Amino acid sequence: MSISSKSKSQDINRRSLLQRGSAAAATATLFGSIKAAFPGGAFAQGAGPEVAGTKLGYIALTDAAPLVIAKEKGFFSKHGVPDMDIAKQASWGAMRDNMALGLKSNGIDGGHLLRPKTHLYSTGKVMQNNQPLPMYTLLNLNEDCQGISVSNEFKDLKVGTDCSALKAAFEAKKAAGKDVKVAMTFPGGTHDLWVRYWLAAGGIDPDKDVSTIVVPPPQMVANMKVGTMDAFCVGEPWNEQLVNQDIGFTAATTGEIWFKHPEKVLGMRADWVDANPKAALAIMMAVMEAQQWCEKMENKAEMAEIVGRRQWFNVPVPDIIGRIKGDINYGRGRSEKGTNLLMKFWGENGSASYPWKSLDTWFVTENIRWGKFAPDMDVKALVNKTNRSDLWLEAAKTLGVVNPPSGDSRGVEKFFDGKVFDPADPSAYLKSLSIKRAGV
Repeated sequence: MSISSKSKSQDINRRSLLQRGSAAAATATLFGSIKAAFPGGAFAQGAGPEVAGTKLGYIALTDAAPLVIAKEKGFFSKHGVPDMDIAKQASWGAMRDNMALGLKSNGIDGGHLLRPKTHLYSTGKVMQNNQPLPMYTLLNLNEDCQGISVSNEFKDLKVGTDCSALKAAFEAKKAAGKDVKVAMTFPGGTHDLWVRYWLAAGGIDPDKDVSTIVVPPPQMVANMKVGTMDAFCVGEPWNEQLVNQDIGFTAATTGEIWFKHPEKVLGMRADWVDANPKAALAIMMAVMEAQQWCEKMENKAEMAEIVGRRQWFNVPVPDIIGRIKGDINYGRGRSEKGTNLLMKFWGENGSASYPWKSLDTWFVTENIRWGKFAPDMDVKALVNKTNRSDLWLEAAKTLGVVNPPSGDSRGVEKFFDGKVFDPADPSAYLKSLSIKRAGV
């Protein structure tokens, strides 16, 4: 090529580049104008999460598995939040204090929570100086598979879902000058409510006939071993571990008290979700995919191995594997295989994950029963303020969940002792209960 031809070619290339640059600049200006005019349009929807992650807390309980699996299996990364920190908490009290701090103050922005904690935090009932901490329930992590266990001191008594045989035994122990203590994990939390329901159904007043004490879940077995308590309610794997060490027996699983009852939730600070709505949805989708993974029977063994690792629960697999498959070793020579009492993470079309508002209504009503909330509180307003089933449906749609549940109510709930709870008429339920603190 001649010098003249080469110069012409370079000149044409320069003009072409300038033209393309001008066109690109014009296009960018146009797009910027459209984006400014329509800030909530396709551009906002197409953008990724506002942040790459945050910190969520968990307690060493099997129902925290979806958070662990979402991290271990890369679901958080898949949905655009790779920097999620899933951090073990020492107790439910420590979880509360760290939630109040938030990540900006070296705390946490959400986590694996006892379902009533969303209500207790948001109203300030369990917070320092009664300062409300607005929270959202984003999804239900699991159903069933908690346990009520009793010391071997009472192993010869006929104690199961019906605990009435303990009434005389407890009275005799108190008459001998000894304390009768029943442990749960957090006042007003799920385990507190399960053991109170169980005791009251057997004619034992949990505020007058026994002393209820708070013990962190991982410390339950050790405390019963040294005689600190006579009974406790906690999640797995601690009831199974108690039986495997022959320290006590399981009187009932909580699924036998209320089948398919809700348990833990993914709860987050409302201010964080409001500031990071796309990141919140990304976290939800990652956890929902993990729930679907945990639900599959073929994944149970791997799940038990993963969560049992030192960095997560530090618990032997044999203490975890049985009950997540529905194999219940109650102790005292009783063992049942393949029951429907296994932990449920997803359910049919996400029914176990969906945060039914009617179930929140029961928890608030039950805390009214025991004096945590006033009888005249606006239950519906609290539930509507804290329950974000709308976000669950949005996440489910993006995930392609077919025929997801919807609406506010799962309907009338039935308990082992014949009591029923109609979420449309909580006061009728309260009136039907003989042992309660609420003047209803």
